[in-house]
Amino acid sequence: MIDVQAIGPDDWKAWRELRLAALEEAPFAFGSQLKDWIDAPEDRWRERLSVPGAHQVIASIDGVPAGMAGGFLDDDQRTAELVSMWVAPPGRGKGVGNVLMATIEDWARGTGAEVLKLSVVPGNDPAHNLYLRSGFTDTDEPGDLMPDGVRRELVMRKPL
Repeated sequence: MIDVQAIGPDDWKAWRELRLAALEEAPFAFGSQLKDWIDAPEDRWRERLSVPGAHQVIASIDGVPAGMAGGFLDDDQRTAELVSMWVAPPGRGKGVGNVLMATIEDWARGTGAEVLKLSVVPGNDPAHNLYLRSGFTDTDEPGDLMPDGVRRELVMRKPL
């Protein structure tokens, strides 16, 4: 069974463990890099989990952490963004990604957001295909520049 738990600043150690594992296992999938977070002090982790109005979750299968995701509202409060989504290798193919996306989507709807957007790294076909199956569409919006200084993330949207 997949369990999803909302987390906050006091859960920083669990978030840190998953985030570092994600950045190590799939460095190609994130704009952040392991070197930027590996030695981050506790207050930086707590701050990341203390953004007003944000929603951070950890998914577990039978008590074992299996993934994470976060949701943030844009300044206009009409657009929410799915960020930092990652499913640990043992959780892949078991519906964890779908549950994480649904959780953030439900949160976004509850805030009154009209659109949920996300960014995905070009070439991360498993994630891109998951998002397409979930009703997201590609946009022409330029995404953030990747650490390589050449590629940009792909921006996707889903009306809520």
